[in-house]
Order: sequence, then structure tokens, then C-alpha cells
Amino acid sequence: MSSNTNISTSLQTFLSLFLLVLLSYTSRTSGDQTRRNITLGSSLTAQLNQNEQSSWQSPSGDFAFGFQQIQKDGFLLALWFNKIPQKTIVWSANRDHLVQQGSTVELTKLGSLVLRDSTGKQVWSRAVVSGSGVSHAAMLDIGNFVLANQNHAKLWESFNEPTDTLLPTQILSHGKELAASHSESDYSRGRYYFKVHNGNLVFYVRRFTKPSSDISYWPENQAPGNGTQVMFNQSGSFYLQAQNGTITEWLTQSDSDFSKGFYQRAILEYDGVFSRYVYPKDDENGTNSRGWPSGKWSRISPSIPQNMCISKNVNRGSGACGYNSYCRLEDGFRPNCLCLDGYTFIDPNDKAKGCIPKFEAQSCHEDLEDFKNFDIYSMENTNWPEGDYDLFESVSEDWCRRACLVDCFCALAIYGGDTCWKKRTPFSNGIVDSNVNVKTLFKIRKNSTTATAKPSNNTESKPKDQTTLTVIGSVLLSSSALLNIILLTTSLVFFSRLRRRASIAGSYQTMPETNLQNFTYSELEKATNGFKEQLGVGGFGAVFKGVLALGKSSYSVAVKRLDNMVKEGEQEFKAEVMSIGRTNHKNLVKLIGFCNQGQHRLLVYEYMSNGSLASFLFGSSNKPRWHQRMQIALGIARGLFYLHEECSTQIIHCDIKPQNILLDESYTARISDFGLAKILKTDQTRTNTGIRGTKGYVAPEWFRNMAVSVKVDVYSYGILLLELICCRKNVEVNVKDDARMILADWACDCYGDGKVECLVENDDEAVMELKMVEKYVMVAIWCIQEDPSLRPTMKKVMLMLEGSVKFQAPPHPNSFLSSL
Repeated sequence: MSSNTNISTSLQTFLSLFLLVLLSYTSRTSGDQTRRNITLGSSLTAQLNQNEQSSWQSPSGDFAFGFQQIQKDGFLLALWFNKIPQKTIVWSANRDHLVQQGSTVELTKLGSLVLRDSTGKQVWSRAVVSGSGVSHAAMLDIGNFVLANQNHAKLWESFNEPTDTLLPTQILSHGKELAASHSESDYSRGRYYFKVHNGNLVFYVRRFTKPSSDISYWPENQAPGNGTQVMFNQSGSFYLQAQNGTITEWLTQSDSDFSKGFYQRAILEYDGVFSRYVYPKDDENGTNSRGWPSGKWSRISPSIPQNMCISKNVNRGSGACGYNSYCRLEDGFRPNCLCLDGYTFIDPNDKAKGCIPKFEAQSCHEDLEDFKNFDIYSMENTNWPEGDYDLFESVSEDWCRRACLVDCFCALAIYGGDTCWKKRTPFSNGIVDSNVNVKTLFKIRKNSTTATAKPSNNTESKPKDQTTLTVIGSVLLSSSALLNIILLTTSLVFFSRLRRRASIAGSYQTMPETNLQNFTYSELEKATNGFKEQLGVGGFGAVFKGVLALGKSSYSVAVKRLDNMVKEGEQEFKAEVMSIGRTNHKNLVKLIGFCNQGQHRLLVYEYMSNGSLASFLFGSSNKPRWHQRMQIALGIARGLFYLHEECSTQIIHCDIKPQNILLDESYTARISDFGLAKILKTDQTRTNTGIRGTKGYVAPEWFRNMAVSVKVDVYSYGILLLELICCRKNVEVNVKDDARMILADWACDCYGDGKVECLVENDDEAVMELKMVEKYVMVAIWCIQEDPSLRPTMKKVMLMLEGSVKFQAPPHPNSFLSSL
């Protein structure tokens, strides 16, 4: 018995010791697993095949860091929720610069985190102070990616550089901002952001044309506070905190504790609304304890602001939904942008850009009585609260309707409380809401819509297009069988032809090295309807408008036929097209494809709806707005800087002039026409080539048998900048004062005499910005220096225009007229 007892005691002691050792080992192992260290020299590569895509995961697997494919060949270096099907992205390094397959991210031997594109060019990097001793990186279970030393001290962390999302325990410090994406599918920086300012959390609308005057839209009224940072805690609450840790304001307070059993995120969405979401972590049976909907993110109300559509400050300008569109709140928090009947979205993929009419504007010629071709429709509880140009009181609705109908400038009228407000296009700040107690009376050309709104005039309530359909239907039903067969056959032939025309892009092939499409000549001939609609003509050929099919829809393109181009070898032509096709910048017109078939060489570009800068600048008696011209100048500078220094192959455009600057739907400047461009090899900074360009914009070195560099574009830009400042061409023969004939000479004389205001006479906006005018003139004079070495690079030009660098007064350039 005693011996059995001893054996039992010994066995218990052994098991106890074994369990202690096992627990100790498990504890050490578990402690190590809380940080899966990523060693120096580790790297990841962007792969099109998601099954081959690797990532760096957190110990629990809840989060992952690596490449996410968000476009056909576009990747984000991102951080995402890894255990849910949506793989929701919460942070990205390169939101404004997508990379392609083959791009890499590496934790270098020196401890830097470096993102390189498929060409090996560095796109993004994070390096800590030299000597601080980065020993590894780690993806933590809270969703924070860190660079750390041997003691696990964080030397850099993604939490300190948020994009559009905050995670529990993440802090938004003073000086940091959370910036919304451009759209649901475009992760680049969008219109909205928020930050701690003056002791408060403030939401802003970004004004890309004038960043220094961004507009705050929430809160509407604010007094100085003492908050220094924003905190998103584990339970799901969001609050402002003082430096000593005191909560100064609860921004949103959660009714439930979501710290367990839920994934959480708070995001500033592309439409400017800040919302919090939870996603239940299902148990082994696929259910969750609180009965929340599984398999999707659920919003926790309220959002900030609670009604974006009626936020007064965001509606200063084009409104939450852009010009000619109106905002309606949906799902209790989501602002939805809509067009009036008779209008259509400028860009269906970005509805915030606004709407344009689908009908021809009303003629103001009295003899034509064009107002008889229009109907007035009404919408209840709808208003455009700003921008009226005429006001009438104590009038009836019928009077208001008639007054707008006969007024060719009136696009719509607002009526309420016996008051009538007339508005012209573009009208802004549209909103429909049950609390709005006025109605909108809007004008549409007859036969242009099957309007669903209620017509204001019941005698004209049936638009003619509906009547026409009724008549056709009656004819088909009452006519003989033979007539029906004829009509049916004719319709089938007609729609068959339409279908064939819409499918002309079905067999397009792409150049393997780029996304450029290789068209046949016959395809482009059909797309342009036999090169029928000419958009313009240049020294190397004409440009025609065309329509290409994209799936079930179609899109407009500009096709340049290089009739007069020197016939280069096929390989050289392809090499140059390939280099241009690889360019990707918002201030360049995108090259879609090309044709290189026999003697036919054509380039296919995206179509720019607002035409050329030349038409915008010189084609109207009304001067474009000063701030618009300056934004265009800066956009062109950015595009040239990209061509000269940022794209993989350095490109000299060689023909910068207003005719080669196109304007997209938002009047963003886009450099076009690379038909004359000279592409430099990687080891070149200069090249010898035959003279290229347009008289008046050509740099002096072209005529002196000198090797040319990117500085020839700088010279052309300087001339163009003067044209933008003065709203006139660089050479004007029909002027009273001969001294004003050559713009460059006149501008230099005015600047030298201290009379810059003479350059912008009769331009009230520019006169009020005279210091800015003088700065831009100085930049232009630096650009047109006869000695190329004195001209600044386009990078410096860009910084000079932005005000980021100081610069001295320019010398007077020598006259170059003798060289022409």
C-alpha cells in the first residue's frame, strides 16, 4: 500500500512538473506568436494570380499586409481585414499612384520599407532615423503595421499615417488628416478630409483649384476648443481628447460594447460622410451571439454629418453633388446625387461631378420664338438655394412658370410663398427633402425626355416622344399584315446596323508591354464614320472624333491621323508609342491605342469634352476666370514635370502651345499631341534632332544647331504662361500700339517699367490679384531666357508657381526675333 502510494505520489509530481514545463513552453510560444517578425531583406511581389499572392499576416490572421489588385493591372500596397470575404482595405501606401504586376515591397537590409514599381523605380518608402536600429517589421493583431527595433519599440507605424480609415485604439493626432477616397472604386485622394484644427475636429471640402481656401462643412458653427487628438476606442466610440487625456467631446458614442466578437472600422467615405461599421466574428457554427447580420458590414448610427445634403457649408460652390444635380438622402445617411429629367451625368462613375443637359440650349433670337419648343416641369420639395439672378415677389406659380419659359437665360425657377427665383446654368446646391417647402420649375426642350416629374402645364403634359411612340404602336396594330412585316424587317435591318457599329471594338488587340490597343485601319475608319467629324488639324495631320464600343456601352475618342508624319521605321514608331503609352498622369491626355498598318499611322486618345485651351482662351469675348487660368497653368507645369523627370522614359514634348493643351469635363489641363515628342535614352540629357515645334513657341537653340534638352519645353511653357496671364495670343498684328505686337517683348517691358497692371487691363479679377500676376510674369520671363541654362526646370517652375520656393527678379531676356 505504502509503495503504491509512493508510486502514485511520484507520478503526480512528475505530471505536475511536466504540465509546468508544458505551460511554460506554451506561454513562451504564445508570447512569440503575438509578433510574427518580418526579417530584414524580406519582400513581396504583386501577382495577377491571387492564389500566388503572398502577404505578411498578423499572428491571428485577422489582418494582412501586401498587394491588393483593385484594377485590371493596378495594385495597392495595402493593409486589410484578412478573414472576411471582402478583404476590406483599411490603409494603403500608394493610393495616388497605383503600381503594376511585378512591383515589389521590400524591408531592406538597412531597415527601410520600400515600394518599387515594375520598372524598379521607387514609388514610396519609409525610413527611420539612421542608427535607430530597425531589426524587423511586424503586422500586429490590432491592424497596425510597424517597423521596430530589437526591444520591439515602434520606430514607424501605419497608425500614424492613416488614409481614410481608423481602427480601434488608433489615434488621429494633431496635424494628421483622414482623407476620403475619390470614389467607391478609386482609392486616390478625394474631395473630403478631416483633421483637428483650433481644438476641434473639422471636416473640409478640398478645393483643388485653390488649396489654401478649403471649406469646412462640419460642424457648421464652432468655437475654439482644447482638443488635440481624436480617439476611436475598443467599444466603438469616437471622441475628442485633450493633451492630458480628458475627453473634451463625444463625437459619437456607441450604445453597445463591440470590443469582443466584432471587427470594427470607422471610415470617411468618398461622399464626405464619416461612418462606423462592425462585422460580427462568427463562431464555429457560423452564427454570432447578438444576432447581427453575418457576412457583411453593418453601420452604427449616427454618421457625421447626419445629413450631408443639407450641410450649409459643403454647399458653398457646386454643392455636395456638383453642378446641375441635386442631393437626396438615402438609407438614412447616404447622400445620393441625381440629375433632373433631361439631364445626364458628366461621368456616371463619379456622380459628384454633376450633370449636363441632353438638349440644345434655348435660342435668344426673338424671331425664332424658341421658347415654344420647351416644356416646364415641376418637382416638389426641391431647391437650389443659391445663384439666382432675378427675384419676383407677390406672383403666382403660373406667372413664374411663364416668366422662366420665355426667358432664354432661365434654366429653372424656384417657387414658394408667392416668390419666384430665376436661375441660369450651371445651377448649384440642389437638394430634395421633405422639409424643403418650395418647388422647382425646370425647363426641357420638347421631345428630349420622357420626364417623370409633373408638368406645370397640364395641356402640355404628354411630351411628343411619348405621343410618337403611341402613334407608331397604333399604326402597327391597325395596319395590314404586309405593312407590319415591312416595318418589322426595316427595324431589324436598322438595329442590326447599329449593333454592328457598336461592336467595332470587339476584336481589338493590345500591345503586350502596355495596355494600348492595336487597331486596324478599317476599325478606326468605321469608328470615325469615315473620318467625318474633324476636331482640329496640326502640322502632322488632322484629329477626328470617333466612337468606340466598350462592352455594352460606348465612349468617345479622338483619332489623330499622322498623314504628314515622316515615315519612321516600324520598330521606332512602336518604341515611341510604347513609351508614350506608359505615361500616366492626370495632366496628360491618355493614349488609348494606335494603328500601324502599312502606310497608315494613327493615334487614338481619350476625348476631351471642353476642347483646346486655345478655344477656351481666345475663342470668346469673355475672359476665363483668373483662378481658372492659374490652375490650368499649374496643371500644365505638373504634366511637363512628369514628362521630364517622373516617367520611366524622359520625354521632350517639343510642341507646347494652347492648341495642344486640352480641357476635360472639369477644365483640368491635359497635355496632348505627342506627335513631335522626342524620347531620350536613359543616359541622355540632350539630343540633336531636326527643328520641331510651332513658330512663336520655339526656343532659340533650335535655330543654332545646338543640342536641345527639356529646356525647349520650358521656353514654350513661358510663352504659353504669358498668354494665360494676358488672355491674348503671343503675336497679334492688329494692335494700335506696335510695342504690344510681340507679347513676350511687351511683357518684359511692362515688368521692367513696373507696369504689370497694363498686361491685365480690363480684367478685374486679375487686377485684384496684382501681386500674383507679377509673380507669374516673373516665372514666365525666367522660362523664356535666351540662354537655356538660365531657365528653371519644370520642377522649379511648379514650385515657384505654388509659392514653395523664393526666387529673384529675372533678367531681361535678349530678343529672339532675329532668329525666326
